[in-house]
Amino acid sequence: METQTASNRTKALLALFDYQTKFFARALEGISEEDMHNRLNTQANHPAWLAGSLVQQRFMMAGETGTSFKQTGEELFKNNKGIQSGVKYPTTAEYLTDWERITPKAREALVTIDDKKLDSEIDMGGMKMTYYEMICFSIYREASIIGQLALWRRLLGYPALKYD
Repeated sequence: METQTASNRTKALLALFDYQTKFFARALEGISEEDMHNRLNTQANHPAWLAGSLVQQRFMMAGETGTSFKQTGEELFKNNKGIQSGVKYPTTAEYLTDWERITPKAREALVTIDDKKLDSEIDMGGMKMTYYEMICFSIYREASIIGQLALWRRLLGYPALKYD
């Protein structure tokens, strides 16, 4: 049964959100904690940072419902903080627990946001965009990060991400 959304503009975004909800856990499946912090001698964001950044994004989306929950690694990711060298990031289990805890609230925000709110602007610190534009970017970014995690799986010698 299809979920009814407050705006027709969020229907397709909700479908992507639901797919990505499943793919996130699959992208992390079986990666050792050591490999989660492996940058393969590059400046690339390691899987632990990518995962935490994505979890943080869902917490921010859920904030639209008035939720004040915070993820385990909040201090490492707030204000769009980049990767930090020499820092131990939360475990995969902690990320997955936070993901499962916040996803229903983030989904609720996506289902209940109406056209009036979607059309209102947010100031992103020098850049303005509508909530609709911000949500579109957030959904795009989720897919991008899951794709990066899928690539890391292969680079680190793990089986490919399973989409079925």
